[in-house]
Amino acid sequence: MSAFETVIYEKDGPVAKVILNRPQALNAYNIQMRDDLYEILSAIRIDDEVRVILMQGAGEKAFCAGADLSEFLTAPPPVSARKIRFERDIWGLFAGMPQPLIAALQGYVLGSGVEMAMCCDMRIASEDARFGMPEVALGIIPAAGGTQTLPRVIGVGKSLEMLLTGEWIDAKQALDSKMVNRIVPRDKLYEVCEGLAEKMAAHPPELMRSIKQAVLRGLDLPLEQGLRMEKMLAARIFRVAHPEKIMELMNQP
Repeated sequence: MSAFETVIYEKDGPVAKVILNRPQALNAYNIQMRDDLYEILSAIRIDDEVRVILMQGAGEKAFCAGADLSEFLTAPPPVSARKIRFERDIWGLFAGMPQPLIAALQGYVLGSGVEMAMCCDMRIASEDARFGMPEVALGIIPAAGGTQTLPRVIGVGKSLEMLLTGEWIDAKQALDSKMVNRIVPRDKLYEVCEGLAEKMAAHPPELMRSIKQAVLRGLDLPLEQGLRMEKMLAARIFRVAHPEKIMELMNQP
């Protein structure tokens, strides 16, 4: 039995599986889920045994159907809100995870579900997946990074269309817009994602983390600086993976 109320955490060797577990509420993201995820991801972040993280939703109907508005629209006093956000910055934690994250997306992927998926490095969708950012119809703006992460993945035009209209898209449209990496049959979703996770976990963890760092940090740098960073990371990996070569070079006359 999981030690957490809203998330199941399973660790199978180098693969950590994080399962949103409120199927009766379509895995809606609530305050307890925020706190559970914060504890789990904080532990995974410093766990050298974990090489890949797999995110998924419990049940058959949804990965995550958005935030539980009955909780999040009941605003605490400003001072308390700032304190809570500082102590539980779950989205900043997602963005800073050194291990690669894979999202297995089925059914409803809405609002915070989309935002959570955008924080992952790869997204595999089942044929029945449906995506949407419905906040505009509720008179609110996405508050978990949707206006920032979505354009970085699918571009400005498509992001604004989804954010300003609230219209949903299906799995094929998500693939066409590069929101997801691939579409698979519903009954193959977890098999495919677990196979991908195991394939990635077979590589040295420092190599996987360095590749992720090079790509994501490099996007925010001018090309010249990005190339310099890539060279430094490559040299570090070479020193770790091939110390005998370093010794040979040092001993050459």
